[in-house]
Amino acid sequence: MISSTICGIAARRARPHFLRHVPVGRNRKISHSIVLQCPTNTVTLSHTRDDSALLEMEKVKPGHAVISTFDLFSIGVGPSSSHTVGPMRAGKIFLADLQELQMLDKVKTVKIVLYGSLAATGKGHHTPQAVLLGLEGSDPETIDTGTISSRYEAILANRTLHLGGIRRITFDMDRDMLWRWDQVLKTHPNGMRFSCFGEEGELLATNEYYSVGGGFVVNEKTKIDENLFYKGVDKSMVHGARLHQTHNTIEGDQTPAQPAVDDPGHPPYPFESGNSLLALTRKHNLTIAQIVHDNERYFGLSEADINDKLMRIWAVMDDCIRSGVSTAEKTLPGRLGLRRRAPMLYKRLMRGFYPGIATPDLQLIDSASTPSVAAIDAPESDTQFSSFADGSDGRGASASRNITHAPWVTGSFDHAILPMPPRKTMIPAVDFLSCYAIAVNEVNASGGRIVTSPTNGAAGVIPAVLKYVIEFISDDPEKSIKTFLLTAAAVGMLFKRGSTISAAEGGCQAEVGVACAMASAGFAACMGASPETVLQAAEIGIEHNLGLTCDPIDGLVQVPCIERNSLGAVKAVTAAQLSMASTGVYRVTLDEAIEAMRLTAADMSVKYKETSLSGLATTVKIPLTVPAC
Repeated sequence: MISSTICGIAARRARPHFLRHVPVGRNRKISHSIVLQCPTNTVTLSHTRDDSALLEMEKVKPGHAVISTFDLFSIGVGPSSSHTVGPMRAGKIFLADLQELQMLDKVKTVKIVLYGSLAATGKGHHTPQAVLLGLEGSDPETIDTGTISSRYEAILANRTLHLGGIRRITFDMDRDMLWRWDQVLKTHPNGMRFSCFGEEGELLATNEYYSVGGGFVVNEKTKIDENLFYKGVDKSMVHGARLHQTHNTIEGDQTPAQPAVDDPGHPPYPFESGNSLLALTRKHNLTIAQIVHDNERYFGLSEADINDKLMRIWAVMDDCIRSGVSTAEKTLPGRLGLRRRAPMLYKRLMRGFYPGIATPDLQLIDSASTPSVAAIDAPESDTQFSSFADGSDGRGASASRNITHAPWVTGSFDHAILPMPPRKTMIPAVDFLSCYAIAVNEVNASGGRIVTSPTNGAAGVIPAVLKYVIEFISDDPEKSIKTFLLTAAAVGMLFKRGSTISAAEGGCQAEVGVACAMASAGFAACMGASPETVLQAAEIGIEHNLGLTCDPIDGLVQVPCIERNSLGAVKAVTAAQLSMASTGVYRVTLDEAIEAMRLTAADMSVKYKETSLSGLATTVKIPLTVPAC
């Protein structure tokens, strides 16, 4: 095993990944010692609601929370942001530095070691595929998801790896990829080490990476001012304002039209906590979405850029829902043999919004202005009798069938308490939210195109709630999309700074819990709630997810992950509604809830942090006796 003492090297391309070539810390914008005095993983304990106190707090920022919305929401591939997207990005970063140092043609073999949670659940999370395809030059946002399986199988079968699509080397999975689930590197549970060797077996270069959640990748020596705050492989392509964030500045009042490429400054409205964010909204008479929008301008984006990027994110989310409800595939990959439910759930809702997705013989309702389009028929098992004597189904079409048998009733009729007859009801909000969330996470579980929001394992919550807002509430969809995503991003930034968005650090509370809080805030903002009420919605959303564990069965992002997203979406709307119904009536602030989550994560056993070592992962037998559970 290669000694870790030779692995401390800079994390991006201008400071390549090889200690032997570039000294650690050269041209660093912020010192390690300064950040240790003001750590980024703490949150203020002062939570007074007095405006003067809030304004005073924003003057001292030991480490603000602001990152780009488009680093928090990024397009990637399933099933996991920390175990799939992050490792693929790490592989490509390692490759990029080999190319920059002109060492690629000297590489004979590559060794990869996965540690901790990456090793424990990596196979079910497609970590090997991600790492190897990253080394071949693929990127999570642009990779053709339909080719992942075939390319990975070809690597295994041929025992060759095509580095960057340029150099072919021998790669034996059993020999060249090691799984150290029993060892955790000190920086983060999701650790990995890349090493490459020359013709004579000499070590050419090595580095350790940590996938810290949401697709972010850091290196031990640059974890403070590098990829912790942005995503990217080619450093020259990252805007200077994102690249050189110090996260140790005070608020400015003006939004620059176009910051200098090498500007190491700070966004106009940096915030470190919910309290300081509220202070900014009051001082400048801005909504949370407007605060985040103006910060994005500082990152070098025009109004049109921000609009296009937000619409692109939503388009991928919406397409993910469409794909999930329209797929012809019956089961998800993996030993569980889990049956897909989104198509069935969508058909049962009786009204659809994607033209052409319907039962074989009937179309969907498109809009009130298209009377020629009929509604989806109910599933056969739900149609027990015709409501009309003429055989019509009440929608202008003849009933295709009449089920004459009586429903099966469980229970004795010779009893003082008579059994209840079977019946069904619809709660539209719950049904649609559940369907949308399940659709997204089934696509994610199958390795499809996904938006990390803020992670892949929790990627169904935010799209489901936003889809519900657009379809059932909003009269201006584009405005709602921008308001929702920007507001949700602000809350996600607070969690990333004050606690974690990594299940390997905090369990599922760090994924579905955070997504629920973000969606709650976005929903409340779209309903016109005040910033204080918006943050209270987020607090309710996370408070009732505290302690949520991550114990995926067989290491797959399927059970309980898919259903948990469904419940997270429903809970998000409930939290927002509750906050709006009780404005100003609360005792727990969002900052206090984030700190509680951080403490809960620290106290949580490693068995419940994406390792599949306890909980459902050990009590459920494989294969499942009821695959549709």
